[in-house]
Amino acid sequence: MRAFTVILIAILAAAAGAGASRFLVEATPHSEAAASHVEKDHADKAPKDHVEQDEHGADRIRISDVKLAAAGVTLAEAGPATLSDTLAFNGVLRANQEALVQVTPRFPGIVRAIKKRIGDSVAKDEQLAAIESNQSLTAYDLKAPIGGTIIDRQISLGEYASEQKPAFVVADLSTIWVDLSIYRQDLRRVRLDDEVLIDPDDGRGPIKGNVSYIAPVGASETQTALARVVLANADGRLRPGLFVTARLVLAKRSVAVAVRASAIQTLENKTVVFVREEGDKIEARPVALGESDPTYVEIRDGLSPGEHYVAENSFVVKAEMGKGEAEHD
Repeated sequence: MRAFTVILIAILAAAAGAGASRFLVEATPHSEAAASHVEKDHADKAPKDHVEQDEHGADRIRISDVKLAAAGVTLAEAGPATLSDTLAFNGVLRANQEALVQVTPRFPGIVRAIKKRIGDSVAKDEQLAAIESNQSLTAYDLKAPIGGTIIDRQISLGEYASEQKPAFVVADLSTIWVDLSIYRQDLRRVRLDDEVLIDPDDGRGPIKGNVSYIAPVGASETQTALARVVLANADGRLRPGLFVTARLVLAKRSVAVAVRASAIQTLENKTVVFVREEGDKIEARPVALGESDPTYVEIRDGLSPGEHYVAENSFVVKAEMGKGEAEHD
């Protein structure tokens, strides 16, 4: 009996040890979950870039110069500008008709050789083609009477060339006509020598010119009259046949502080300009606007001369600020 009691005690002791071990094993996952929860709390408290507000309620966000450049954002400096009152017109580029020559054969005959094609540049007296005269049955050279560019050709090799039809058209494109259509209600506001800004819409900005001619008669079909601007075209930027827009400058005025029109944004029902501060911070600065033209907007309050602001693609900064506010909430 005593031996049985000893054995029973040993069995109970072993069972108690197993239970304790089981308790320890089952408790381990709960300990890991608690540690994971602590780590998550620590991660949540780690610093992030988010929208900050100063005592005046102005929003700020951190954006590096590298990120701005990658998004195509450009900065400019606020300062004085000249605003203009303008009238807008449509126009078309034409070759200067006073520097254009239609080249016709001296004698009719068969075209035996063609030396130039449309788009080629030619010098004065350079050969354009060779034509065999019907009268002498000998070939003679058809030459360019002026230097310029071949803008049209009406003959082909082996065909009959007549002195009644131009074989080539040569134009000196170093100057270009800009023919503007002026509506009848605006005619009284257009004068010779008025300043005009011509925009070819090629991304290189407008070209300044002056009205050199106003037609004495109008077009009955469109009820418009023609005004002409002559522009220099040494670099070949302007191509005859293309449409342009023009703004006639009526008046000019200077303002102390202005920004580009593309810089103005609306944030939380406030008109703002995004101003670059020290470090990587950009502030959404509330501003009071004044007068404007298609290029610049006057800033009457909120921005000082010399401050740098987001001039192009400011909507990118607005979007980043919106994302930052959502994360902060």
